[in-house]
Amino acid sequence: MEMKKVITGAAALSGLVALGQTANADEIIVKAGDTVSELALKYNTTIDAIQQANKLQDVNLIFVGQRLEFGSNVLAASQAAQQQAQPAQAAPQAQTQVQEAQAAPQAQTQVQEAQPAQQQTQQVQTTAPQTLSNDAEASAKAWIANVESGGSYTAQNGRYYGKYQLTNSYLGGDYSPENQERVADNYVANRYGSWQAAKSFWLANGWY
Repeated sequence: MEMKKVITGAAALSGLVALGQTANADEIIVKAGDTVSELALKYNTTIDAIQQANKLQDVNLIFVGQRLEFGSNVLAASQAAQQQAQPAQAAPQAQTQVQEAQAAPQAQTQVQEAQPAQQQTQQVQTTAPQTLSNDAEASAKAWIANVESGGSYTAQNGRYYGKYQLTNSYLGGDYSPENQERVADNYVANRYGSWQAAKSFWLANGWY
């Protein structure tokens, strides 16, 4: 709390005695130790309102016995000060609301733009391993066909026939390319699980 000066002295005290009057209901008489800031707090007003209502040149300088008005003039001055302060306080709040309102569509746009990008990335990541796996399977299958028959559907070696050199018990008498492909895929899937595994077995054993 800011300290204010109260001038005391024989002259001021004698002046108070000479007046011999009591304060009106809307006035107070300054006592020793009073300050404008304390009086403003006590009477629920402001230092500026007291200064304006009483035309004080210096709010740090009041006298013992001095009459200060705390009636309608102080109330009006206090209300005016509060009204001036309210627009100043409302301005940052209004600016904040505008900024938040402007930021919301921008944030939503960023989220919307990010979602297709993420979805596209996920699709690429999901597709890539499948593509690599399919390519590896096709490569292993072609390798086995080449070493078994040179890739010929009519190649024959004893009881083994066709592109993948399968026996008649597997082919069931149907030597068409379509049936050879289907039977070979089923044979490898059931026996090895994949053409890559079948190739690994062939490399280790010389047959599959």
